[in-house]
Amino acid sequence: MPYTKRRRLVRTAVAIALGATTLAACGSESGDGDTESGPASLTYWTWTPGMDKVVDLWNKGPGKKDRITVTVKKQASGDTLVTKILTAHKAGKAPDLVQAEYQALPTLVSNDALADISENVGGVERKFADGVWQQTTLGTDAVYAVPQDIGPMMFYYREDLFKEYGLTVPTTWDEFAETARKLKKAAPGKDLTTFSANDSGLFAGLAQQAGAKWWTTSGDQWKVSINDAASQKVAKFWGGLVKEGAIDNQPMYTPAWNKALNTGKQIAWVSAVWAPGTLTTAAPDTKGKWAMAPLPQWSASDNSTGSWGGSSTAVTTDSEHRAAAAKFAAWLNTDSEALNALAKESGIYPAATNAQTSGAFLKPPAYFANQADFYTKAADIAETTAPSAWGPNVNVAYTTFKDAFGAAAKSKSDFGAALDEMQADTVADMKKQGFEVAE
Repeated sequence: MPYTKRRRLVRTAVAIALGATTLAACGSESGDGDTESGPASLTYWTWTPGMDKVVDLWNKGPGKKDRITVTVKKQASGDTLVTKILTAHKAGKAPDLVQAEYQALPTLVSNDALADISENVGGVERKFADGVWQQTTLGTDAVYAVPQDIGPMMFYYREDLFKEYGLTVPTTWDEFAETARKLKKAAPGKDLTTFSANDSGLFAGLAQQAGAKWWTTSGDQWKVSINDAASQKVAKFWGGLVKEGAIDNQPMYTPAWNKALNTGKQIAWVSAVWAPGTLTTAAPDTKGKWAMAPLPQWSASDNSTGSWGGSSTAVTTDSEHRAAAAKFAAWLNTDSEALNALAKESGIYPAATNAQTSGAFLKPPAYFANQADFYTKAADIAETTAPSAWGPNVNVAYTTFKDAFGAAAKSKSDFGAALDEMQADTVADMKKQGFEVAE
């Protein structure tokens, strides 16, 4: 959608949702006086551990040369931070820079809290996969953030147990289902994996891989398609496996789930590139017994993956030094020294493609020491990240997912009905906030 139309949409939404009588400057406007000729002191809100050490590199190096100083203010993550940013912005006191999850960007943009920094980060997009960069543009010519870390989805499996039960690593979802059934027949007490309703990002990433576009825009209206054909396909697939008992229906991240992974009761996990860290804690006794492969595809000719997690660095419309802030955001997420420090101090998987097979990623994670090409394979998978389509009330959709899919998984009932409930609740909330929603 043309940026001018998006801005009209955004202005209408902000005026109604916040009751604003006046609006801050549009993100496409400059608002950055003499930044390049004078010093600038910037504040950065972030939850990433060790970020202060990474920022020190800037303050002692490029930042010192450019007379741009950045101060880190540690924050909570998720919806808590989004609410704090919006509250500060309403008072005209948001920080210069904020860390924002990709799914939070439309909410912040629709409230006019993020600046368009496209004029300040020209050429940076070449450092990122197309599907990753798209998440910071929202499908427009504007740029609302610079990607920081990503969570391309992958398939993890117990290599030793796959061999023991004569299982082949599935390359399609049909093969995945057959693998689950074959294991259940050979070892009734074991499950290939579980469908978990306590992390909405997993299902969102699977729907993304299938081609879902949950939020799109047409003219001045939003279109919500959470129960589109692609998402229904994913829901029917997983719901069917749960109903027939081919996989487990218990939530992740519980003591029972940890035990199932650690004892080999569950022998695979659909997850993302950050899984080694989770497995290290959840299944310490199985270190070196797992392997990683690309996510199964809906068709043998497909080659795409979904994204589960990830965040970006954005500049707010309240910043008086937008060009300086954008310069720092670009450095933080593309400079080799900065990216190596982020990997070492913060444990992130970088969005920048040049960093995914260098520095800290030359060797596999310790938990996967048996798979020397772990990060080489991960980088190839990351390049296939499918485009996403987030909207201004992801939190509402995610909350309904946990409730509706949680109930459906527990009772082994219709996942399609749960998806319809997500759709209805999301649309109702958007209309309540004053967004124009196409029927």
